[in-house]
Amino acid sequence: MTESTMTAAESKPTANKQQGIQSIEIGGAILRALITIGRPAMLKDISHISGMPAAKAHRYLVSFQRMGLVSQDTLSARYHLGPFALSLGLSALASLDPIRLASPILDELCDEIGMGVGLAVWGSSGATIVRYVDTGDAISVHLRVGRVLSLHDSATGRCFSAFYNPSVIQPALTAELGQVAGKDKAHRLELERDQESIVKATRAEGIAHASGSHTPGINGLSAPVFDHTGQMVAAITAVGTAGQFKASSNSPEAARVKAASAKLSELLGYAPS
Repeated sequence: MTESTMTAAESKPTANKQQGIQSIEIGGAILRALITIGRPAMLKDISHISGMPAAKAHRYLVSFQRMGLVSQDTLSARYHLGPFALSLGLSALASLDPIRLASPILDELCDEIGMGVGLAVWGSSGATIVRYVDTGDAISVHLRVGRVLSLHDSATGRCFSAFYNPSVIQPALTAELGQVAGKDKAHRLELERDQESIVKATRAEGIAHASGSHTPGINGLSAPVFDHTGQMVAAITAVGTAGQFKASSNSPEAARVKAASAKLSELLGYAPS
């Protein structure tokens, strides 16, 4: 098959699909291979990972070099992502908005579990609700946008306590527990021990839960959202009456909340190790 024939065949649209340029899509396998390898790679390794013959892979690499998407070390002959690829990545990261990206995910989660769901971020006053989707039912639980949730007895706060930056969390938690316990040192020590146990369990289970501890009769589930650096940037929280669902890490609702947070994390560039 000649190059001109191949180009015509590659650009031919398939049924029910928008027309595109297949050669560009094929070349994307080269870039994905470099990302997967994660370090400067030889042609044979790129060929193997991308599933492309070495001669064909080399032609794509030459074109990508001209574009700045790929660079080659002159001494080792290994290939790595180039300056244009870095610029694209930085531009994409700069445009990421967790609140905007979370909106359709929260809508979908609300429909799936039939409970109110919200997105919380760490603000100047603590774990703060910045987006909330209500079921619209007469008995639905509502979290007001702007509400700050406590660290020790709410699902959202417990999630931040377990996964957010400790240098930020610890002073806030110390102040909160001191306010709750007052001058009762024994009660303060009890709260600290309980919090340590809760944080340990939350990290192991990947989700925080609260059964009426923050608001009587109201249960909550909250899972962390991570960005491309692996840092927690938000939490997805589901709330409902005790009769609606069980606040347990093993519940179907917990699995859906964790799936939603994982989906948002992926959109923010998070790649779990």
